[in-house]
Amino acid sequence: MSSATVIPSVREAVSDPRILLFGRLLGAANGWEHLLGKALQDETGLEHTLFELLVVVGRAGPDGIAVRDIAQARVLTSGGATRLVQRGVQRGFVTRKPSTEDARVQLVNLTEEGERMLLHSSAVHAANIERTLLAVLPEEHRAAFAVSVEVLSREAARALPIMP
Repeated sequence: MSSATVIPSVREAVSDPRILLFGRLLGAANGWEHLLGKALQDETGLEHTLFELLVVVGRAGPDGIAVRDIAQARVLTSGGATRLVQRGVQRGFVTRKPSTEDARVQLVNLTEEGERMLLHSSAVHAANIERTLLAVLPEEHRAAFAVSVEVLSREAARALPIMP
């Protein structure tokens, strides 16, 4: 971490470009998550948090993914990830089974219904993202935006502590 510099006045503090940038980033992320999450739920009946669970489990492939790894990927506590997985089990989207290597580890896999819902909801969500979020960016800025978001995401994931 860098050492803090003194900001001499409230006016300068609230107009600091770094603070404005981060506030705008959070505001944009929260706003788009709300808008796109609501559209996803309205069109598919799937909450955005469950959609993200299906994406994380789908990326893991046929061997499944440990609940603790879901927690880390979604920045949740282990209890929060367990509750999210339980909601996915109740909806018939995922299964949970003990690992053959360590029975204390629960592995999560997509069910056929989970795969079907992931495919359907991904098509809806991608179209909504294209139509709303990406549409506000000039075409020539989209690739750089995607690279910048990936860099920020990767760095945040690297810097996060292991979730409890």
